[in-house]
Amino acid sequence: MSDLATALALVLVIEGCLWALFPNAMRRAAATATEMAPQVLRLGGVVFAAIGVGVVWLIRR
Repeated sequence: MSDLATALALVLVIEGCLWALFPNAMRRAAATATEMAPQVLRLGGVVFAAIGVGVVWLIRR
């Protein structure tokens, strides 16, 4: 459970840094995402989740 909490905290750190360093680009990215079809966003989420699982698997093996 500690690893999960650490991973979630790191997501917040990375996202916070992106918003702090590139606020205009992040605003544009969020606006673009609202215009995308739900299927495209869902596919992107599945792809990034699969990549994340693969990276964790490589690190932990």
